[in-house]
Parts: sequence; C-alpha cells; structure tokens
Amino acid sequence: MKKIDPKDRNVEFWMGDVERQMIASVRNVIYFGITDYLERPRNEWIISHPGQIVLNSGQVHWTADVEKALMEGGLDGITKYYDFLNG
Repeated sequence: MKKIDPKDRNVEFWMGDVERQMIASVRNVIYFGITDYLERPRNEWIISHPGQIVLNSGQVHWTADVEKALMEGGLDGITKYYDFLNG
C-alpha cells in the first residue's frame, strides 16, 4: 500500500492519490475473491468475503463456466451445467 502525504500539496492532487489508492485496493480485494473461489468450498468462500465481492466474483466464474459449457457441449453442455447448478 502506498502512503499518501498531503503535506505541502494542493488538495486536488493528494485527493487524486487517495482515489487511485482506493481503486487499487478494491481491485485487489476483487482479485482475491475471484482467485479464492477456486481454493475453498463455496459455502466457506461466501462467508469469507464481503457481499459485493461474492456477487462480482460469482458472476465472473458463472460466465466462464457457461462459456465453457457452450463451447464444449452446446445445448447438451448447458443442460449438464444447469443440472450441476441445481445439485
């Protein structure tokens, strides 16, 4: 994490630095949520991350899984994935 020193700087400059650091922090948490999804059981993963991270990361993996099912099996692949999700 980068330290931000507002001393002898105009507010519009150091506040820009704060904003960039906030964006970097959120990206880091989202990245961790996406990668951690593959490492833990889903129930444990859900309670280990903030709700918005769970929603975003789950959507990333759902989209990748649907694309994979379509590419590898077409309608049959989607049907199998649907059955998997219902299980």
